[in-house]
Amino acid sequence: MSDHSRITRRSMMQRSTLAMSAAAFGGVLGHAAPDAAPARGFKIGACDWSLEKGGDPGAFAVAKELGLDGVQVSLGSVDNDMHLRRPEIQQAYLAEAERQGVAIASLAIGELNNIPYKSDPRAEEWVRDSIDVCKALKVQVVLLAFFGNGDLRDDAAGVDVVVERLKKVAPKAEEAGVYLAIESWLSGPQHVDIINRVGSPNVKVYYDLGNSHLRGYDIYQEIRDLGSELICEFHAKDYDSLFGQGKVDFVRAREAMDAIGYSGWIQIEGAKPLGLMDSYKADLKYLKEVFPPKV
Repeated sequence: MSDHSRITRRSMMQRSTLAMSAAAFGGVLGHAAPDAAPARGFKIGACDWSLEKGGDPGAFAVAKELGLDGVQVSLGSVDNDMHLRRPEIQQAYLAEAERQGVAIASLAIGELNNIPYKSDPRAEEWVRDSIDVCKALKVQVVLLAFFGNGDLRDDAAGVDVVVERLKKVAPKAEEAGVYLAIESWLSGPQHVDIINRVGSPNVKVYYDLGNSHLRGYDIYQEIRDLGSELICEFHAKDYDSLFGQGKVDFVRAREAMDAIGYSGWIQIEGAKPLGLMDSYKADLKYLKEVFPPKV
């Protein structure tokens, strides 16, 4: 981590501390938050691919049956040429979301795991176009995935390309009020370094609790260090277990979110040990206790 990264991150943390008070509460793994914990207006959704409806507006009907607030939708796949870029597909999504009473929470480009942003010109076009899709769907966050073929670990040259491509597209995102959210295996400081090099307030981190915990990062400290200035949305994930019964302590994660003043979307992307419907109903029930909606 460069000195510039440390200084920038420290100043952001200081601004967060001055701007908000931490609503900390006690808790241990597997226990819900105390009733006295203040509501911060959390909304709980799920990724369309986790609902087994990737790139399919049928995800909204599944989300409604589960009682979710929204769906994180996929831009598409290489096979359908990222079909959500087409106005008629956008209208189909908007109509189905309204019909089911389930929000479109945010956008994701999971195909970047196969067609890497760091090396393929098609991916650069998709990211640029995704900003227009966000405007059409009235959402502010697009998740840029960096796993599989797009992994940035131990790839300084790949990171350099990503930085330069983000620099080119960031002004469009800024004008549209859209956040380009990096989700990867990298640590908090490594994400900070990329964001600082890009130099845009509209490039942020999409923080996945399960991924970062699996990599051995202190997720409860990383959330505090990155702050609400750099984290724009969360994935709730615990690889092998129902929430509250595994390795991720969601109560401590909530405490860290309160410390940075985060409220907003949390998207379920978790294991399905009981099958999709039963697992997600159990996970949603647990998350609503720890991350209650605004009342």
